[in-house]
Amino acid sequence: MEAFRIKNLTFTYPEKTRPALRDINLDINMGEMVALCGQSGCGKTTLLRNMKPLIAPHGEISGSIEFYGTDVNELSQEVQASRIGYVLQNPDAQIVTEKVWHELAFGLESLSMDTKTIRLRVAEMASFFGIQGWFHKNVNELSGGQKQLLNLAAVMVMQPDVLILDEPTSQLDPIAAGDFLATVSKINRELGTTVIITEHRLEDVLPMADRAVVMDKGEIIADDTPADVGAILAKKNHPMFLAMPSPLQTYAILYNEGVGKDLECPIDVRTGRDWLTKLLAGKELSVTELAADEESLPVDNETGKVMAPSIEIKDAWFRYHKNENDVLKDLSLEVYPGEIFCIVGGNGTGKTTTMSMIAGLRKAYRGKVKVNGTTAMLPQNPQVLFTEDTVREELGDEFRKEYELLDIEDLMDSHPYDLSGGEQQRVALAKILQTDPDILLLDEPTKGLDNGLKKELADILNRLKERGTTILMVSHDVEFCGRYGDRCAMFFDGRIITTNTPRIFFSGNSFYTTAINRMSRHIFTNAVNVDDLVELIKANE
Repeated sequence: MEAFRIKNLTFTYPEKTRPALRDINLDINMGEMVALCGQSGCGKTTLLRNMKPLIAPHGEISGSIEFYGTDVNELSQEVQASRIGYVLQNPDAQIVTEKVWHELAFGLESLSMDTKTIRLRVAEMASFFGIQGWFHKNVNELSGGQKQLLNLAAVMVMQPDVLILDEPTSQLDPIAAGDFLATVSKINRELGTTVIITEHRLEDVLPMADRAVVMDKGEIIADDTPADVGAILAKKNHPMFLAMPSPLQTYAILYNEGVGKDLECPIDVRTGRDWLTKLLAGKELSVTELAADEESLPVDNETGKVMAPSIEIKDAWFRYHKNENDVLKDLSLEVYPGEIFCIVGGNGTGKTTTMSMIAGLRKAYRGKVKVNGTTAMLPQNPQVLFTEDTVREELGDEFRKEYELLDIEDLMDSHPYDLSGGEQQRVALAKILQTDPDILLLDEPTKGLDNGLKKELADILNRLKERGTTILMVSHDVEFCGRYGDRCAMFFDGRIITTNTPRIFFSGNSFYTTAINRMSRHIFTNAVNVDDLVELIKANE
């Protein structure tokens, strides 16, 4: 039976001529997990929001959406609230109370359920999600991962038939994101809840999904099993192929060159390891690692001397309030002109606080912070940069040709708040780049961006780097850091634990590393991305 049946759905935003959704036909079966994929701005969020009229956007709509045979517009608010669960991108955007326990109970209270039922359901969900240890905490004391888990639990306490998740891990570190998605998979398997999820972390999501549905410019261009969708995108040479899991990308690249055609396509690290083992079985490997330079200080080409750092932090300590614990503890860091320096680490370890300190928004109470040049900062929430009614007013009519790769020309007459998360990120980046900063601080710059736009972002960063711009980036996107960073650092407990070049840094980690490294480390020493692995396999042909 279909949980959702969508027929000939077309939707156009006010004052727009091009539909955001065009003739969508899609059935979501009861109990399925469906991954909805597509490049930033393709219409994914618009489609999801139209599936729940309480949060549907304004605009002109035609076609129909049925929920278990009933038009969604005929569903009462109570039915929508209880049977169609929805989790947003931003963990803070959905929380409405101050206490964890009250957040869990709030939805049930709104439905006027009796106290006994509320207590039972809240206790059950707190146990299922492992919330007992922070059940009585204030919400503002929680980490980003805990907040998003709380949002999920607060939705699931309503016992919905369908759970819709719109990029729920976009602001979570790899470990928190993995835990969150594992819980979503458990909900699907053990409770039988239908799950529809959009997510740029396709490495984690596609292996869990029954189906992958790919959208492009408001239309569905592929709908099949994850492996078959990967094959479809590869044949079309579609940009979304770059967003497919790394094992699948590696397989497709080699398959098209006649390598490994008799083997089954891998979709995750586990099947990728098996595939690689079978592919190389019986071969005597002559090359098992790639050249990897150790971390070294940059030298000025004209003087031959070590360059002075653009950012220099030495033994810095910081706390938000006098009687609170230190957030930064004896932090030391040097970042040099013309490099992309990436910081990874868990939520709440002090990464964003460090950014704020470099930008002059916070001040260390002990230690030295020296910044040589002008700074511009892209915050986690790009909306804080927007003050005008249109993108054109935000940027001016003549935004730089250099930034056309950000692909924002079609957004110029839109209100910044009407854009998707990825579109807002691109507009915010264009705005701060207009200041020509010497030092560019980026807090989760790839959040909401598909892999094609990530490549275009990397092109921009590399051009800035060639001009001598210092780029310091905090990111949970280890794949991006591994491919484009010059140096990477691990942040833990308020300080930098270690730094090194990406190929060395990511080769020794278990969680803060790439899928390619995890699937190939039993054979190859230091492959970090798809290109690395393809090169090593070909070297042993």
